Amino acid sequence: MSGIGLHHFLGLAALLFCIGLYAVLSRRNAIGILMGIELMLNASNINLVAFARFVRPEEPQGQIFALFVMGLAAAEAAVGLAIVLAVYRTVKSINVDEISVLKW
Repeated sequence: MSGIGLHHFLGLAALLFCIGLYAVLSRRNAIGILMGIELMLNASNINLVAFARFVRPEEPQGQIFALFVMGLAAAEAAVGLAIVLAVYRTVKSINVDEISVLKW
C-alpha cells in the first residue's frame, strides 16, 4: 500500500510544530514570535483533522475542533497585533528584549 497514511500527516505536523517552536524560542521580534505561534496552531489543526480522518471518519469532531482552533488563532493574531502596535507607539521598538513597558 503506497498511499498517504496517518504517519505522513503526523510527520508534517511535527515538522511544522518544531519550526514554530524554534521561531518562538529564537526570535526577538514580536511579529516573528506571533508567526511561530500560528505555525504551532496550524500543526495542531493538521493533527486534529488527520486523526479525525483516519481514526473516526464518520464523526466530525476533529474538524469542529480545528474550526475552533482557527477562530482562536484569528483572535490571538488580532489581540497580539493590537498589543504589538500599542507597545510600538510607546517604545518605538518591537524587539521583545527592549520592551519593559508591561513591567511594574
